[in-house]
Amino acid sequence: MDKLYIIIPAYNEEENIESVVNDWYPIVESYNGDGESRLVIINDGSRDSTFDKLKKLSETRPKLMPITKDNSGHGATILFGYKYAIEKNADYIFQTDSDGQTLPEEFHDFWKLRDKYDMVIGDRSGRQDGISRVFVTKTLKTVIRLCFRVKVTDANTPFRLMKTETLKKYIALIPEDFNLSNVLISVIYAKFRRKVKYIHITFRPRQGGVNSINMKKIFKIGRQALSDFRQINRSLSKAKKEKQL
Repeated sequence: MDKLYIIIPAYNEEENIESVVNDWYPIVESYNGDGESRLVIINDGSRDSTFDKLKKLSETRPKLMPITKDNSGHGATILFGYKYAIEKNADYIFQTDSDGQTLPEEFHDFWKLRDKYDMVIGDRSGRQDGISRVFVTKTLKTVIRLCFRVKVTDANTPFRLMKTETLKKYIALIPEDFNLSNVLISVIYAKFRRKVKYIHITFRPRQGGVNSINMKKIFKIGRQALSDFRQINRSLSKAKKEKQL
Protein backbone atom coordinates (compact mmCIF):
# COMPACT_ATOMS: atom_id res chain seq x y z
CA MET A 1 0.00 0.00 0.00
CA ASP A 2 1.09 3.58 -0.68
CA LYS A 3 2.97 5.25 2.15
CA LEU A 4 1.78 8.81 2.84
CA TYR A 5 3.77 11.44 4.71
CA ILE A 6 1.88 14.60 5.67
CA ILE A 7 4.29 17.50 6.22
CA ILE A 8 3.13 20.44 8.37
CA PRO A 9 5.43 23.29 9.47
CA ALA A 10 4.55 24.98 12.77
CA TYR A 11 5.78 28.21 14.31
CA ASN A 12 4.22 29.57 17.53
CA GLU A 13 1.00 27.61 16.96
CA GLU A 14 0.17 26.63 20.55
CA GLU A 15 -3.42 27.79 20.06
CA ASN A 16 -3.99 25.70 16.93
CA ILE A 17 -1.70 22.72 17.14
CA GLU A 18 -3.97 20.28 18.99
CA SER A 19 -6.92 20.89 16.67
CA VAL A 20 -4.63 20.58 13.64
CA VAL A 21 -3.35 17.21 14.89
CA ASN A 22 -6.90 16.08 15.60
CA ASP A 23 -7.92 17.15 12.09
CA TRP A 24 -5.11 15.50 10.16
CA TYR A 25 -4.17 12.44 12.22
CA PRO A 26 -7.24 10.49 10.99
CA ILE A 27 -5.97 10.94 7.43
CA VAL A 28 -2.75 9.00 8.08
CA GLU A 29 -4.83 6.39 9.89
CA SER A 30 -7.15 6.06 6.88
CA TYR A 31 -4.30 5.90 4.35
CA ASN A 32 -1.85 4.14 6.63
CA GLY A 33 0.47 2.51 4.07
CA ASP A 34 0.59 -0.80 5.97
CA GLY A 35 1.14 1.19 9.15
CA GLU A 36 4.03 3.27 7.79
CA SER A 37 2.26 6.54 6.93
CA ARG A 38 3.14 9.46 9.20
CA LEU A 39 1.91 12.90 10.22
CA VAL A 40 5.16 14.88 10.46
CA ILE A 41 4.85 18.25 12.19
CA ILE A 42 8.04 20.30 12.20
CA ASN A 43 8.43 22.86 14.95
CA ASP A 44 10.35 25.74 13.39
CA GLY A 45 11.99 27.08 16.54
CA SER A 46 8.76 28.19 18.20
CA ARG A 47 9.05 30.40 21.27
CA ASP A 48 5.84 29.11 22.81
CA SER A 49 4.62 25.66 23.92
CA THR A 50 4.00 24.29 20.40
CA PHE A 51 6.60 21.52 20.59
CA ASP A 52 5.73 20.53 24.17
CA LYS A 53 2.13 20.05 23.09
CA LEU A 54 3.22 18.02 20.08
CA LYS A 55 5.29 15.68 22.23
CA LYS A 56 2.35 15.17 24.57
CA LEU A 57 -0.02 14.48 21.70
CA SER A 58 2.40 11.96 20.18
CA GLU A 59 2.25 9.81 23.33
CA THR A 60 -1.17 8.53 22.25
CA ARG A 61 -0.72 8.87 18.49
CA PRO A 62 2.01 6.53 17.19
CA LYS A 63 1.83 7.86 13.63
CA LEU A 64 2.47 11.46 14.77
CA MET A 65 6.13 12.42 14.32
CA PRO A 66 7.02 15.72 16.02
CA ILE A 67 10.36 17.19 14.96
CA THR A 68 12.00 20.37 16.21
CA LYS A 69 14.74 22.50 14.68
CA ASP A 70 16.12 26.03 14.75
CA ASN A 71 13.98 28.72 13.16
CA SER A 72 14.57 29.08 9.42
CA GLY A 73 11.21 30.18 8.01
CA HIS A 74 8.34 28.48 6.24
CA GLY A 75 10.05 27.71 2.93
CA ALA A 76 13.14 26.17 4.47
CA THR A 77 11.02 24.19 6.92
CA ILE A 78 8.81 22.56 4.32
CA LEU A 79 11.91 21.79 2.25
CA PHE A 80 13.37 20.12 5.35
CA GLY A 81 10.15 18.12 5.65
CA TYR A 82 10.16 17.05 2.01
CA LYS A 83 13.71 15.80 2.27
CA TYR A 84 12.83 13.94 5.46
CA ALA A 85 9.89 12.22 3.73
CA ILE A 86 12.09 11.31 0.75
CA GLU A 87 14.68 9.84 3.13
CA LYS A 88 11.94 7.74 4.76
CA ASN A 89 10.86 6.41 1.36
CA ALA A 90 7.39 7.90 1.37
CA ASP A 91 5.43 7.15 -1.80
CA TYR A 92 3.42 10.36 -1.57
CA ILE A 93 4.03 13.65 0.23
CA PHE A 94 1.22 15.98 1.22
CA GLN A 95 1.83 19.45 2.64
CA THR A 96 -0.49 21.79 4.47
CA ASP A 97 -0.06 24.46 7.17
CA SER A 98 -0.73 24.55 10.90
CA ASP A 99 -3.13 27.51 11.00
CA GLY A 100 -6.33 25.53 10.43
CA GLN A 101 -7.19 27.24 7.14
CA THR A 102 -7.55 24.00 5.16
CA LEU A 103 -10.07 21.17 5.54
CA PRO A 104 -8.89 17.56 5.85
CA GLU A 105 -12.13 16.22 4.39
CA GLU A 106 -11.09 17.72 1.04
CA PHE A 107 -7.99 15.53 0.96
CA HIS A 108 -9.86 12.42 -0.17
CA ASP A 109 -10.54 13.74 -3.69
CA PHE A 110 -6.83 14.51 -4.04
CA TRP A 111 -5.84 11.01 -2.99
CA LYS A 112 -8.10 9.46 -5.63
CA LEU A 113 -6.06 11.23 -8.32
CA ARG A 114 -2.61 10.40 -6.98
CA ASP A 115 -1.72 7.92 -9.73
CA LYS A 116 -2.73 10.22 -12.57
CA TYR A 117 -0.68 13.32 -11.73
CA ASP A 118 2.76 14.28 -10.45
CA MET A 119 1.10 16.86 -8.21
CA VAL A 120 -2.49 17.60 -7.22
CA ILE A 121 -2.71 21.08 -5.76
CA GLY A 122 -5.40 23.30 -4.28
CA ASP A 123 -6.84 26.33 -6.03
CA ARG A 124 -7.70 28.98 -3.41
CA SER A 125 -9.96 31.13 -5.60
CA GLY A 126 -12.50 32.59 -3.23
CA ARG A 127 -10.09 32.41 -0.29
CA GLN A 128 -11.51 33.88 2.92
CA ASP A 129 -8.43 35.29 4.64
CA GLY A 130 -8.50 38.89 3.50
CA ILE A 131 -8.14 41.11 0.46
CA SER A 132 -4.43 41.69 1.07
CA ARG A 133 -3.72 37.96 0.73
CA VAL A 134 -5.77 37.78 -2.46
CA PHE A 135 -3.72 40.69 -3.83
CA VAL A 136 -0.44 38.91 -2.99
CA THR A 137 -1.59 35.69 -4.72
CA LYS A 138 -2.60 37.54 -7.90
CA THR A 139 0.59 39.60 -7.93
CA LEU A 140 2.72 36.47 -7.50
CA LYS A 141 0.93 34.83 -10.41
CA THR A 142 1.82 37.79 -12.63
CA VAL A 143 5.44 37.92 -11.46
CA ILE A 144 5.87 34.20 -12.17
CA ARG A 145 4.49 34.65 -15.67
CA LEU A 146 6.94 37.50 -16.35
CA CYS A 147 10.02 35.87 -14.76
CA PHE A 148 9.58 32.24 -15.74
CA ARG A 149 7.27 32.41 -18.76
CA VAL A 150 4.93 29.82 -17.27
CA LYS A 151 1.32 30.02 -16.12
CA VAL A 152 0.29 28.71 -12.71
CA THR A 153 -3.17 28.85 -11.16
CA ASP A 154 -2.09 29.22 -7.52
CA ALA A 155 1.63 28.68 -7.00
CA ASN A 156 1.89 28.83 -3.22
CA THR A 157 -1.09 26.79 -2.04
CA PRO A 158 -0.34 24.88 1.20
CA PHE A 159 -2.52 21.95 0.11
CA ARG A 160 -0.58 19.78 -2.32
CA LEU A 161 -0.14 16.06 -2.87
CA MET A 162 3.04 15.07 -4.69
CA LYS A 163 4.53 11.85 -6.02
CA THR A 164 7.82 11.41 -4.21
CA GLU A 165 9.55 9.90 -7.24
CA THR A 166 8.87 13.11 -9.20
CA LEU A 167 9.82 15.51 -6.42
CA LYS A 168 13.15 13.68 -5.97
CA LYS A 169 14.14 14.64 -9.52
CA TYR A 170 13.77 18.37 -8.92
CA ILE A 171 14.29 19.11 -5.24
CA ALA A 172 18.01 19.83 -5.71
CA LEU A 173 17.04 22.82 -7.90
CA ILE A 174 15.53 24.59 -4.87
CA PRO A 175 18.01 26.71 -2.86
CA GLU A 176 18.42 25.45 0.72
CA ASP A 177 17.02 28.51 2.50
CA PHE A 178 14.60 29.74 -0.15
CA ASN A 179 11.55 31.48 1.33
CA LEU A 180 9.15 30.36 -1.39
CA SER A 181 9.91 26.66 -1.83
CA ASN A 182 6.34 25.72 -2.74
CA VAL A 183 6.21 28.49 -5.32
CA LEU A 184 9.38 27.20 -6.93
CA ILE A 185 8.08 23.63 -6.99
CA SER A 186 4.96 24.83 -8.82
CA VAL A 187 7.14 26.77 -11.28
CA ILE A 188 9.47 23.82 -11.87
CA TYR A 189 6.59 21.44 -12.53
CA ALA A 190 5.10 23.91 -15.03
CA LYS A 191 8.43 24.59 -16.73
CA PHE A 192 9.27 20.90 -17.10
CA ARG A 193 5.70 20.08 -18.15
CA ARG A 194 4.94 17.67 -15.34
CA LYS A 195 1.34 16.51 -14.95
CA VAL A 196 -0.39 18.84 -12.48
CA LYS A 197 -4.05 19.04 -11.51
CA TYR A 198 -5.62 22.02 -9.71
CA ILE A 199 -8.73 21.42 -7.60
CA HIS A 200 -10.73 24.12 -5.86
CA ILE A 201 -10.39 24.00 -2.07
CA THR A 202 -11.91 25.84 0.86
CA PHE A 203 -9.46 28.29 2.42
CA ARG A 204 -10.73 29.69 5.70
CA PRO A 205 -9.42 32.52 7.87
CA ARG A 206 -6.72 31.53 10.35
CA GLN A 207 -8.41 29.55 13.14
CA GLY A 208 -6.38 30.97 16.05
CA GLY A 209 -3.14 32.68 17.01
CA VAL A 210 -1.35 35.41 15.07
CA ASN A 211 0.07 35.13 11.58
CA SER A 212 3.85 35.57 11.73
CA ILE A 213 3.92 36.90 8.16
CA ASN A 214 2.65 40.48 7.84
CA MET A 215 2.52 42.74 4.81
CA LYS A 216 5.89 44.29 5.62
CA LYS A 217 7.51 40.85 5.60
CA ILE A 218 5.63 39.90 2.44
CA PHE A 219 7.01 42.90 0.55
CA LYS A 220 10.51 42.17 1.84
CA ILE A 221 10.26 38.57 0.69
CA GLY A 222 8.82 39.77 -2.61
CA ARG A 223 11.72 42.11 -3.34
CA GLN A 224 14.22 39.36 -2.63
CA ALA A 225 12.19 36.88 -4.68
CA LEU A 226 12.40 39.06 -7.79
CA SER A 227 16.17 38.92 -7.65
CA ASP A 228 16.21 35.21 -6.81
CA PHE A 229 13.70 34.35 -9.55
CA ARG A 230 15.92 35.76 -12.29
CA GLN A 231 18.92 33.75 -11.15
CA ILE A 232 16.88 30.60 -10.59
CA ASN A 233 15.24 30.91 -14.01
CA ARG A 234 18.66 30.86 -15.63
CA SER A 235 19.50 27.66 -13.74
CA LEU A 236 16.17 26.02 -14.68
CA SER A 237 16.55 27.00 -18.33
CA LYS A 238 20.05 25.55 -18.41
CA ALA A 239 18.89 22.29 -16.82
CA LYS A 240 16.02 22.02 -19.27
CA LYS A 241 18.25 22.76 -22.25
CA GLU A 242 20.76 20.14 -21.16
CA LYS A 243 17.90 17.69 -20.63
CA GLN A 244 19.16 16.82 -17.20
CA LEU A 245 15.65 16.24 -15.86
